[in-house]
Amino acid sequence: MTTSPPPGSGPAPAYIEIDGVPAADPGVLGAVMGGYGHFTAMQVRDGRVKGLGLHLDRLDRATRELFGAPLPGERVRELLERAVRASGRRDSSARVYVYEDGPGFLVTVVVREAAPDGLGAPQRLRSVDYLRPAAHLKHVGGFGQMYHGDAARRAGFDGALLTSPAGEVAEGAVSNIAFWDGTSLVWPTAPHLTGITMALLAPRLPSVHRAVALDELTSFRAAFTANSRTIAPVTGVDKIAYPVDGELMERVLGAYADAPGEKIVSADGGGSGG
Repeated sequence: MTTSPPPGSGPAPAYIEIDGVPAADPGVLGAVMGGYGHFTAMQVRDGRVKGLGLHLDRLDRATRELFGAPLPGERVRELLERAVRASGRRDSSARVYVYEDGPGFLVTVVVREAAPDGLGAPQRLRSVDYLRPAAHLKHVGGFGQMYHGDAARRAGFDGALLTSPAGEVAEGAVSNIAFWDGTSLVWPTAPHLTGITMALLAPRLPSVHRAVALDELTSFRAAFTANSRTIAPVTGVDKIAYPVDGELMERVLGAYADAPGEKIVSADGGGSGG
């Protein structure tokens, strides 16, 4: 015999245990485990985020596309500021997730230790024939790219470079990639996510956006990856080797440093003090 919930209360959440321990909030955990949603990732430094407005726009656009409703930026600022304050880390790595929750959605903020500043470790990449589904979205459930990234590392590389079946370069498994031709940065245009770091760098440096084929990679002088955690030189793709162009990387890091940090708490006082 089953017991129905009181009228108007909605269905009871699933019962969930993790390693034998009942979940504190099965409703929230059930939504997160559903695996349908999107997120954005950022570095917080002294309560500021580079490209914060771009992050808020990304979250709003994706929420409208996936769930048919807006996600106001001030709501995100409030939740982000509250989580950063509660974590005790004014310098941190933060992620804002938006998950399906019944007819609506819920917002989750995760705050971890800050990524190191400065240039990241050199990356040697292996190309793989794989494109992320709905690549324009920073969506959860990235099994494919993580699978290929792990396989590349087991083969002695540092990560994977995603390409189309026609051999057109798209993006790194968890990053954008740019190639240096001696005059401009060339950002590949196969289906990819427009990363926030990429969006900050491209207008501040000579850049072109065009199709890049695997068989033309030998024509470039250097390359680097960029994501929310780091900018790192690429030392090779498959059997192609690139030197680390110190002057180029200084210019790239300088351009990123020039991007202003935006306060999490808005100018009109939005954000929680709790």
